[in-house]
Amino acid sequence: MTVSSFLGCSAEDLEIIDGNPVFEQYDSEYVLDIRNISQNDNFVSINNAIAVDLTGQINVETGIGSRFINGHGGQPEMHIGAVLSKGGRALTLLPSTALEGTVSRIVAHLDKGAVVTVPRYYADYIVTEYGIASLMGKDTRQRAEALIAVAHPDFREELRKAARELFYP
Repeated sequence: MTVSSFLGCSAEDLEIIDGNPVFEQYDSEYVLDIRNISQNDNFVSINNAIAVDLTGQINVETGIGSRFINGHGGQPEMHIGAVLSKGGRALTLLPSTALEGTVSRIVAHLDKGAVVTVPRYYADYIVTEYGIASLMGKDTRQRAEALIAVAHPDFREELRKAARELFYP
């Protein structure tokens, strides 16, 4: 079964959905209600991110500094609903770099003014082309180590140095 909201559907999509028993369509407020999402066992949320800091804070809305380049699009609700779902998982996908490999998207800390779309205590899995960092239930140092392991190799030493300065007195 597929549940969707009307928002974002094309006329072609609506033709496929209309009368099709595989689809249920609801208002966005219903679809994005964390209580409804979390009632689905094994719910998996798959979303993207612009940057993730070493504590697991996820930014999907702002680029450099506080410049908005995206809306959250229901990501916090889907992400948190998945984390609260029995057997659920929340995956955040991002390439390890931006600007043709010159900037790491796993960062020591988010830029001043950057939006935290998903708080670190809800961070579950962060996926890059270098692997999967499992963050749920880990302390700050363990999170940093897991994230550094999936960062681009060109930035790992810089991130290790920052982690030592931030998390090791």
